[in-house]
Amino acid sequence: MTRLILLLLLLALPVRAQEPEPRAGVAQRQMVAAANPLAAQAGLAMLRAGGAAIDAAIAAQAMLGLVEPQSSGLGGGALLLHWDAAGHALSAWDGRETAPAATPPGLFLRDGHPLEYREAAVGGRAVGVPGALRMLEAAHRVHGRLPWAQLFAPAIAAAEEGFAISPRLAALIALDADRLRRDPQARAYFLQSDGRPLPEGHLLRNPALAATLRAIAEQGADALHRGPIAAEIAGAVRGSANPGLLTTDDLAGYAPVRREAVCGPYRVFIICGFPPPSSGGVAVLQIMALLAHQDMASLEPRGGPVDARAVDAAHLLGEAGRLAFADRNRYLADPDHVAVPLRGLLEPAYLMHRAQLIDHDRALAAPRPGNPLWQRGHAPASQPPQPEAGTSHLSIVDAAGNAVALTTTIEDLFGARLMVRGFLLNNELTDFSFLPEIEGRPVANRVGPAKRPRSSMSPTIVFGADGLPLAVLGSAGGSRIIGHVAQTLVALLDWGMEPQAAVSLPRVGALNAWLELEAGTGAAALAPALEARGFPVTLRTMTSGLHAIRIIRGPEGQRLLGGADPRREGVAIGD
Repeated sequence: MTRLILLLLLLALPVRAQEPEPRAGVAQRQMVAAANPLAAQAGLAMLRAGGAAIDAAIAAQAMLGLVEPQSSGLGGGALLLHWDAAGHALSAWDGRETAPAATPPGLFLRDGHPLEYREAAVGGRAVGVPGALRMLEAAHRVHGRLPWAQLFAPAIAAAEEGFAISPRLAALIALDADRLRRDPQARAYFLQSDGRPLPEGHLLRNPALAATLRAIAEQGADALHRGPIAAEIAGAVRGSANPGLLTTDDLAGYAPVRREAVCGPYRVFIICGFPPPSSGGVAVLQIMALLAHQDMASLEPRGGPVDARAVDAAHLLGEAGRLAFADRNRYLADPDHVAVPLRGLLEPAYLMHRAQLIDHDRALAAPRPGNPLWQRGHAPASQPPQPEAGTSHLSIVDAAGNAVALTTTIEDLFGARLMVRGFLLNNELTDFSFLPEIEGRPVANRVGPAKRPRSSMSPTIVFGADGLPLAVLGSAGGSRIIGHVAQTLVALLDWGMEPQAAVSLPRVGALNAWLELEAGTGAAALAPALEARGFPVTLRTMTSGLHAIRIIRGPEGQRLLGGADPRREGVAIGD
C-alpha cells in the first residue's frame, strides 16, 4: 500500500526533481512556496491528493529536513500560523523547543563569564527538547485531511532513492566541515571517506532518516519522543564532548501550545504574527505601526545613491527597526515563565509616542526601550546582542482557502552538529541570554527549566478589509528575520510589488542598534548618506529566505502569486 501511495504521489509531481523551476509562481487554486523544489513539490502533491494546507506543510517540512538539513528538521522546533477558512479562525501553534528540566541559570557561564558562541553551540550543551513534530501532529489532528502516514511518503522515497546535493548545501558542508567531522554520524553522512566534503551533485541517500520517518508515519510523534529514538537522542546529547542535560523524560513530557496570534492594523490591512516566546510578531507589528505614520508609498524601494527617496526609505525602515529591537531586547521572552507587557507594547498610544521619536533628518544616537503600560514590577535588564542563525520558511494556500505560514529551525548552521537516526539536533538554547542577570537585574530571556528560548521567527498572514487573507509570508535569517519580513510587508502593501519582486529587493533593516545594508546591491550605495545622518551602518551578505504568496480576489475569480527568495534555492509552485 505504501509503495502504491508513493507511485501516485510521484506521478502527481509537475516535473522531475532535477529539472529547474522558475522561482515565481502563478496559480488559481493552491500554492506552495518553500526553500527547496523537492519540498515545494512534496507539499503540492498533498494538495493535489485532496489535502489541506497543514498536510502540505508537514510533507514539505519532512522533505526540508532531508534536502536542507542545515536549517531545520525533526531535531528542531517550529512556529505555525494557521488560517481556517471554514471557521474564519486564526491559530498560532507553538512548537518551540524547551530547556531540559535540569537546566541551571548559569548554563552558558564559566567562572561568571559567558562562553563564546561556538563553544556553547557545538555539542550537547545547547540542545533543547525538539518540538516541531509534536506541534505538527497536534495541528494535523485539528486541521488535517489526509492520513498522517501519507504525508511522509515523498520524503521517505527521496531519502531511500537519494537526491542530488544542491550548490548551496555543498557550499555549507564545505564551510562547516571541521565541526561536522567531530560527530561520527555527521562525519559519515556529510563527508567522504577521506574527510573531504561531499561535492555538489553527489547523490546523497539517507536510509537512517527513511527508517525514522517510517516509524513516525506508523507511530506518530511518540516514535521520536519515546522509545529507542528518544533514548539515542538523550544519549547523544549527554555523551557529547560538550555534554548537555536532555533526558528521555524531557522528550516524553514535551507538549506544544496553541496560542493566540498577535494582530495589529496597518493602513487598511490587519497584520497577524506569532506571539511570545517569539519576538518576531511583536517586533514586526511595532515596526509597521511606526511606519504607518509615514508616507512610505512615495519612497523608492530599490536603493541607489542618486535618489533621496531611497535614503529616506532606508532611514525610516532602520529607525523603526532599531526602536522595535530596543523593546524586544528588554521585554520579550517566554510568557509562561516571565511577565511580558504584550498589551502595552502594542497599545496605539504607546506606539504613537515611539513614532514621534523618529527624526527624518537624523538617526537616534542610542535607541532605548520604552515604558509600556501593564508592565508588572521592575523592568528587566536589556539582553545584549548575541548571534542567531538558521531556519527555513514555507507559505501555503490550499484550494479551500486555508493558509499556513510555517517557520522552522534547528538554529545555527547544522544545529549542534550532532546527528541521530539521520537527522541533526538543534542548538536552540543559545537563543537564551547567556547572562541571566545584568547589574543585579534579571534578563527576561534568561535560561530556565522547561522554558522556551526567545525566537525571532515571524510567520505572518495579512488580512484585507474583507477579513480574508491576502498575503502569507515569512523568512529565514535569525534575528534578521524581523527586518526582512517588515521590509517585504512594506513592499507588498505600500509599494504594490508582486511577491517575487518584494522578496528579491536589496535588503535593508535594523539589527539591534545597527542599520544593515545588503552588500553588492543598490542598498549598499546608500551607506554614505545614511552614515551622514548618524546611522551606524554595516554592509553584509544577506541570507534571507523569504517565501510569500499574495492572494488576489476579483470578479474573474482568485489568483495566487508566489515568490521565493533568490538568495536560496526555493520555488513557488501551484495549480
